[in-house]
Amino acid sequence: MKRRTIMLALLACMFTAAPNGMIKAEEIQTGENNVAEVPIKALAPKTMDENPYMGRNDANIHHDGYNSDTTDAVLPVDIYSEINVSYEKVNPNASPAIFFDSYGHAVVPFQGGLAIRDINADETQTEGYFSPKQNDGGEYRIQSSYSFVDESNRLVCPTSNNHVLMLKATDENGNVLPEFEKVLDIDIKAAAEAALGKTLDQNLLSVVFDYEGNLWFATGGFRIYPDRKQQGTFGYISRSAIDAILDGEETDLAEAVFVYDLEPGEGAENGIAASKEGAVILTNQNCYLLQADNGVKKVWQTPYESVGAKDSKEGDKTTGGGLAWGSGCSPSLTRDLVMFTDNQDPVNLMALDMKTGEVADTLPVLDELPEGTQVSVENSAIVYDNGEGTVSTIICNWFGAGSAKLAETDSDSSIQSYENIYDVNWLRQGNQMILPGVERVDTIKTDNGYEMKSIWCRNDLADTSILKLSTATGYVYGYVQDLSTGMWQYIMLDFETGETVFSMDVSSKPGYNNMAIGMYAGNSGNALYCPTGYLELLRLQDRFVYLPEMLYRKVDLDKAMRNVLSQEAFEADGGVGSVEGWLSTVTVENVHPNTTVALRMKGLSGSTDSLKLYAYDVDSILQEVGSELWHIQTEDGEEPDTLSETELYEVHVTVEDGGALDLSNIEKEIKISVVLGSQAV
Repeated sequence: MKRRTIMLALLACMFTAAPNGMIKAEEIQTGENNVAEVPIKALAPKTMDENPYMGRNDANIHHDGYNSDTTDAVLPVDIYSEINVSYEKVNPNASPAIFFDSYGHAVVPFQGGLAIRDINADETQTEGYFSPKQNDGGEYRIQSSYSFVDESNRLVCPTSNNHVLMLKATDENGNVLPEFEKVLDIDIKAAAEAALGKTLDQNLLSVVFDYEGNLWFATGGFRIYPDRKQQGTFGYISRSAIDAILDGEETDLAEAVFVYDLEPGEGAENGIAASKEGAVILTNQNCYLLQADNGVKKVWQTPYESVGAKDSKEGDKTTGGGLAWGSGCSPSLTRDLVMFTDNQDPVNLMALDMKTGEVADTLPVLDELPEGTQVSVENSAIVYDNGEGTVSTIICNWFGAGSAKLAETDSDSSIQSYENIYDVNWLRQGNQMILPGVERVDTIKTDNGYEMKSIWCRNDLADTSILKLSTATGYVYGYVQDLSTGMWQYIMLDFETGETVFSMDVSSKPGYNNMAIGMYAGNSGNALYCPTGYLELLRLQDRFVYLPEMLYRKVDLDKAMRNVLSQEAFEADGGVGSVEGWLSTVTVENVHPNTTVALRMKGLSGSTDSLKLYAYDVDSILQEVGSELWHIQTEDGEEPDTLSETELYEVHVTVEDGGALDLSNIEKEIKISVVLGSQAV
């Protein structure tokens, strides 16, 4: 694509429709929150190989070890949506960098360490924690952005003093420990220096397990200048050594820590990814595929180009810049490709062959901005592999949010604090201090290799949140500021077209920025979390359940879940026919002996005569619900013969407290878990 000289306008896409699927400004909808306008557009689940050494429940801030920023979980779809808040009274910021353990507990930064906290409570409550100062007598901090949950529900954490910790946060039954137990503590820098025979100038940045359980690590920061010749490295700790330490055995790290000798001036600037092929590390100059073979085996090394660190110039509207000297992306993977952006002008999306490291294809991105507009991609890109030969990548401009102080020679860019990383004027004034651009590019497998194609581009969105894609709904979720009104908003973009189909206002106060942190989904199927600078953790939720006999009563949305139930699981659990819609699980307190619960649902079609309602019993078996206990209707109360995917319907089911459908053994509380199934008529 050729760069176009157009008027600087952040409020509209100024390009016209083209064969590559770009959309006109007048086609971009602002979204007037009409439930009929946001139908379910489910995509195939993301294609990936699960890492046996990582948790399976959004175990890091990018959801998985591929760094896909794609979730198969259900997210809100504008069914009487509302925004609820949990207030922070302990930390200096609302809970950022959230990820979830195997039991669904939210793991968040806490007083320099990590904690499991109830982020749905009116005031965020700490259930268990590890604070370096309180528990360890240390002045270091845990680098929460690159921590994760392992397969045994332990928290694996790099620290600012160059150690890696493993913390036991729950007992064997999933009960949270009031104080986490430190079960492993390795001084990575000391071990790496001993193995390397050199002093390291760079600090530990990120860690990840490969598919054999080896713990890979990389040194670096958010801005590594090659000409400053800082010595860095990457390498791994063997799985056998980790297991021995966990078993209480003495371990000689000299025989367990393996490193790679990098040229001075090279280092990582983001997270690490891993697949069955090995660990993928992106430095400021090269991308590597590495394997553990009694030493670091470099399978391939692919260089890429960068114009260097990007900062605002005199007279610019912005005062900040980017974070990285090279690529600002953590590498994102598919089974066959490695995806990241370089840092040229214009920026290019790059796809490397996973096995060979060869460049499969490249394409300039976000190059439709006015001449001279800087682009800096600093958040990991969304990568969605549909398993049928198309990999979709969504890239977002970030320029302006990075602190200008990162350019100073004494800056330690590995320290993850807001004062160190972010531009103070962006924090105070909002997204008017950053530059816009969001684009979707598809990498399509052909008989001759791969071909990249721009699908849509939005030059009116200025966004610093890590956007999230839900395959269950078919929408991209973000948190932006309307630059014409100053209003911060949750938004939903149609994955297919890029159109805004939903927006919900939060506040016009500048401090309601999202702190350049991503959105977080969890596993409830009804909450999209976003931290703000005003000590408020927001969660967008659908009021998809209500009590039609007691309209004054509001069901607790934090006890209302929606999950995708696969056809395989539906049949294995006793369902007959084809699963329809999502599994809804709801708890209602202080109920009458018989209570009718209404569940609002989208995405249903076909004849109502073919539908049956199934409910899980206490033995986790699906049982058909008698027709006298349930029915399906429109919002107006009509019972239709035929269903349309564009309509909102209500499933009304009557439950007896302590009856066959009630999963709760608490008196005056009912819990139901129901799903629709269809059979040929």
